[in-house]
Amino acid sequence: MVEFPSKVNVNNEDDTRRLASEFISGIKSGEKIILNGELGVGKTFFIKSALNSIGITDVNSPSFAIVNEYYGKFRFFHFDFFRLKNAAELYNIGWQDYLNDDDAVLFVEWGSLIPQALPKKRIEIIIKRKNDTSREFNFARY
Repeated sequence: MVEFPSKVNVNNEDDTRRLASEFISGIKSGEKIILNGELGVGKTFFIKSALNSIGITDVNSPSFAIVNEYYGKFRFFHFDFFRLKNAAELYNIGWQDYLNDDDAVLFVEWGSLIPQALPKKRIEIIIKRKNDTSREFNFARY
């Protein structure tokens, strides 16, 4: 189980898959998980790996759809704020309803782009690129 706060270094995609599997095993319904990091650092890969580890296999980036929904151990909402221009766009697609769904788990990529919309109670994961294959994952709970 991933500790909060903690910093975890991974050397390759297999390490990331193991970390994602470990992370998701400790998640409860109602969790709000925010992932930040530069473009291409592995936010979607981490979420996809976490969901794959619990049997959800058709995981795609929601960059164009804004939100994808998956069913498994819980219902999962996977958001990507990258293409949003402002918080109003987010609220227009029912953001408040997603936030208030305590039976689902919410993943948000690029949460730092609309920080005013983020829930106060959340898990934040900041991913930093160390080199082509290595990453540093910083986990915190607020």
